[in-house]
Amino acid sequence: MRLLTLRTGAGTGQGTVAVRQDGDTLTEIDGFTDVGALLQDPAWASIAAAANGATHAYDGADLAAVVPAPGKIICVGHNYRNHIKEMGRDIPTHPTLFAKYQESLIGPNDELALPQESDAVDWEAELAVVIGKTGRRISEADAAEHIAGYSVLNDVSMRDYQFRTVQWLQGKTWENSTPFGPALVTKDEFTAGPLMTSAVDGETMQETPTGDLVFTPEFLVSYISTIITLNPGDVIATGTPGGVGHARTPKRYLQEGQVLVTTIEGLGQLKNRVVKEA
Repeated sequence: MRLLTLRTGAGTGQGTVAVRQDGDTLTEIDGFTDVGALLQDPAWASIAAAANGATHAYDGADLAAVVPAPGKIICVGHNYRNHIKEMGRDIPTHPTLFAKYQESLIGPNDELALPQESDAVDWEAELAVVIGKTGRRISEADAAEHIAGYSVLNDVSMRDYQFRTVQWLQGKTWENSTPFGPALVTKDEFTAGPLMTSAVDGETMQETPTGDLVFTPEFLVSYISTIITLNPGDVIATGTPGGVGHARTPKRYLQEGQVLVTTIEGLGQLKNRVVKEA
């Protein structure tokens, strides 16, 4: 299944509802304001499959971030070998973890805020894992049972702030900077492996199979759940491949008016125009 969060407020984003996508049609899942709320019900999959609420056309739909308010967004750095190499690092023996907060998330077609304070805003295409079942100290063998599905995320990074210190948080969670969606594709319909790309104004910047991870989604679920309980709707951003702007010579960063497109085959596409923040 493909599950999305649809904005229902007339151009204001004031209301949302969880929907199931069937081809070009979105069907409301009555009683659930968004995909994150749906995942709180242990029977979420059967509820979504049986939904027969009001319908909407997918074309032109105003989509919010697929999980608009995750309890946790845990991100992984240095998880693709080609990105590790371009950044001059060694292959890690353990995952590098940092956090984002829900205020950073935007919808798959929303404007991406270019802050006045940063001149080094960079793209980072990522495969996102969405948790569907609570767990602590989950074994790697059991981790798949706790994954609801997968989505597309771009961990847009303010490099000048990120590298002010050895801690990356301040460069990673700027408001309205992280497109996420368009859908949660359930795990029965997707396995890490298909191609992931990012492009700026039609120029491909990143192009790597999502299976080329140092640490797999199942390993990350197990590792992170050793530290903290994972709950339905929590998000793990699994890292970006090579091709980021900061590693290029000369360095390249997002500019006002550019369009950032992030795609993972089988999951969908994010398309975000870069707009200077007021």
